[in-house]
Amino acid sequence: MPSSTPSATSSATSTKPATCAMQEPRVSSRPERLKTSSSLLGQKSVPASSRPQTTTTCSAPILNCETIENKIRKNIQHSWRGILKVCQEKDVSKLGEILVSDFLDIAEKFNLDLSEGEINQITTKYDLQKNGRFAYYEFLQSSILLLKPQESSLLQRVIIQKPQKPMSPGPQTTSFFSAMLRIQPQILCCWRPMKRTFKSYDESHTGLLHIADFRQVLHEYSIDLTEEELFNILEYYDKTLSSKISYNDFLRAFIQ
Repeated sequence: MPSSTPSATSSATSTKPATCAMQEPRVSSRPERLKTSSSLLGQKSVPASSRPQTTTTCSAPILNCETIENKIRKNIQHSWRGILKVCQEKDVSKLGEILVSDFLDIAEKFNLDLSEGEINQITTKYDLQKNGRFAYYEFLQSSILLLKPQESSLLQRVIIQKPQKPMSPGPQTTSFFSAMLRIQPQILCCWRPMKRTFKSYDESHTGLLHIADFRQVLHEYSIDLTEEELFNILEYYDKTLSSKISYNDFLRAFIQ
C-alpha cells in the first residue's frame, strides 16, 4: 500500500526532533560535561541560552567549596603564616602557584583535615589557570581577608559603617593579596584606634581619604607600605583613579 511507506517514514522522522531536543549544547574545549554518543553524531549546536555555560571561575566548585572553606577557616587563620611560608618556598618561579601535589603535602602538614573529595573540589576551584597548579594566595585570602561585601559579618555591620555607595573593586592580583596579608597582623592589633584616626582626618565625613592622608595614618601605626604595595592596594580600592580610598572598605577586609 502506498500509505504504509510514508507512515513508516514519518514515524521514523518524528523521533528525530525528540532526540535533538535532548542534546546538550556543544561547549568548545570544555570537558566538564560528558557527551552521549548520539550528541557527537553531527548534531547542530543548540542555542547557548538553553543551559548556563561554565566560565573560568568554575561556578559549581565555588558553591560546593563554601562549606569546606568554612570548615577549615579557623585552622587557616591560626597557621596561615606557616602555610604561606612553605608555599613561597615551593613557588620557585614566584607566580603565586604551586603544584597540586605540593598543596596536598602542605594540607597534611598543617592538619587541614580534608577528605579526598574535598581536596579535589578545593584544588579544582583554585586551579585558576587550568594548568594543574594551585593558586595559594587566592586560597589563603579567602580565609584571611574579607573582600566580598555580601559576606559582611554582624560584627562588621555594627562597628564599621557600610559605604553609601557600594565599592566597585579593581583586580585582585597576587601582589595585592601579598601586601594585604603582610599587614594583616598589624591591622588586627590596632584597627579600632586606627579607625578613629581615619575619621579624624576625614573632616568632610565622606568615608574617603586622600592617598597621602591614608598612608600617613598607616605610618602612625608603624605600617609602612612600599611603593609597589601602595600601588597594588590602590589598584584594588581606587579603580577609578580618584586619588581617594574608602578607609571603611579597607578595614572591612580584615575584620571577620
